[in-house]
Amino acid sequence: MNKHHRRFSSVLIATVAVAGLALTTACGGDDESTPAPKGETTTAASPEANEPEPQGRSERDDLVRFELEDRSQAGINNIWVVWTIKNNSSEKSTYSWDWEAVDAQGTRVANSSQLETDVQPGQTATGEFPTTLKTTEGIKLNITSFNRTAGF
Repeated sequence: MNKHHRRFSSVLIATVAVAGLALTTACGGDDESTPAPKGETTTAASPEANEPEPQGRSERDDLVRFELEDRSQAGINNIWVVWTIKNNSSEKSTYSWDWEAVDAQGTRVANSSQLETDVQPGQTATGEFPTTLKTTEGIKLNITSFNRTAGF
């Protein structure tokens, strides 16, 4: 196979993978927006949970921290979302979630999707992602969907 065909195949495979993730995220989980956790928090179990979680926990409880972190300096805006996932299930898991940032007037000013893959049972994973936000003042983070799937 020549170099151009391999490159095209790689791009095609990556595109299909991203489209599959987007479709899975769009079709699964809560349709309601929930506030993002600040530190260790728990939320009510979602009715769409496919399997019972240990000790009455829902898969959404595995997202133990999701907040804005302002790293701006010298007049340059640099605001990130940061998170901590703790896999409370008994199997390796992949997490995907959608979020939005809403200002004091209720206008969505940013949104995105996040992915944390192959988190082992009992393991904690942290991550971060840059935003286009100019400030954190008056901004509220909401989780608009959240899914945990068994990793392979």
